[in-house]
Amino acid sequence: MKKLISTLTLALCSALVSQAYANEKVKVGILLPLTGNFAAVAETQKEGALLAIDVINKRGGLNMPGGKVLVEGEVGDDEAKQDVGVRRYRYMRDAGVKGLGGQTFAPLAYAINSLVGKDPLPYYPVCVMSKEAFQKGKLSDSTYATAYSPWTVGYMAGQSAIKTLGKKKIFFLARSDSFGWDIRDGVYAAAKEYGAEIVGYDEVSLGTSDFTTVLQKVRAAKPDVFISAQFAADAVALLKQVQQMGLNKETTIFNAFITNVVAKGLPPEALENVYAMHYFYYDLANFADKEVAKSAKEFTDLYRAKYGRPPDAYAAIAYIAYMEMFRGFEEAKSFDPAKVSAVMRSNNGSFNTLKGPARWREDHAAEYKYAAFLVKGKGAKDQKNEWDLFNVINAVGGDQVMPSLKSLGY
Repeated sequence: MKKLISTLTLALCSALVSQAYANEKVKVGILLPLTGNFAAVAETQKEGALLAIDVINKRGGLNMPGGKVLVEGEVGDDEAKQDVGVRRYRYMRDAGVKGLGGQTFAPLAYAINSLVGKDPLPYYPVCVMSKEAFQKGKLSDSTYATAYSPWTVGYMAGQSAIKTLGKKKIFFLARSDSFGWDIRDGVYAAAKEYGAEIVGYDEVSLGTSDFTTVLQKVRAAKPDVFISAQFAADAVALLKQVQQMGLNKETTIFNAFITNVVAKGLPPEALENVYAMHYFYYDLANFADKEVAKSAKEFTDLYRAKYGRPPDAYAAIAYIAYMEMFRGFEEAKSFDPAKVSAVMRSNNGSFNTLKGPARWREDHAAEYKYAAFLVKGKGAKDQKNEWDLFNVINAVGGDQVMPSLKSLGY
């Protein structure tokens, strides 16, 4: 009788614990520069993260050992400032978040990675971090980055300009920081590999508004292609001036990494015929891989239903990051950072995304079959609606476009 009572008591306690667990909400952090220079891009990242949370909650929550657990997003503004971001990260830790994603400003992501290394937490930065960050021993055991380094951006831009567009003489404009220098190194690596020549180089600081002197140098160098590392508001300012000076009539213009936010900031005549690499473009209807076209449409339809417009590239980066975080929780059956990391490493790191298959490399960077899409800007006469911004030319990806693990110390 005592044994029966003990068994029943244990079962009742277990049921109560499971029920309590099932009724709980788990918090995850969404920390982004929602004000300042990167605000427009950060807004799309926030939307991608919240959409991932919606997808999980609409199916009842995370499948955890005690039952379904709903997810709540704790949103914070890091203002792209080290001190503010670190302080708000610590606030989120104190508030009990079980995972964190975010950052548009790469140096802040690296700083938070250092904190995560000392006090582990599943961390999924959604920005393009410097190549140095991926060197052996730099990223914490629980940090996994769904966007690659700027070196890969540069390599893909150089490879596409040379191999696909047939350009042999390159003028490159960097940004005077690790983002710009890494893109430069990637472009130079592609030029060396594929036999192109760098006929001109310059660099300007973040926030430059007047590119006249640089563009005069480009004109004098007479390159086949002008590749620039400028991003966000800087890219808008540069590409407007390229068009105003008529340089787009004299050479091929290639903005290394672009988003719809940038394209929407340009008059159609400044966007027309501009080439760029796009992490994800929503309209892949004519893409050769029909499975990827289908998954991209499904994601786009979900996003449109929530936000009334198609997703931008950085929304896709964030969505992939949070869906991987949630996959880690469910497959680990735990929020424990070490167990979540073990899931990321399992099955050769393989996972699937809205833009096709991917895998986590040893350096905790995501390697995609389709790392980025080569796009060409549309002019006014070709745009069927306000979001019809690009034609997709092709895609590049795989281990080839990533820095070798050996070069990173592995």
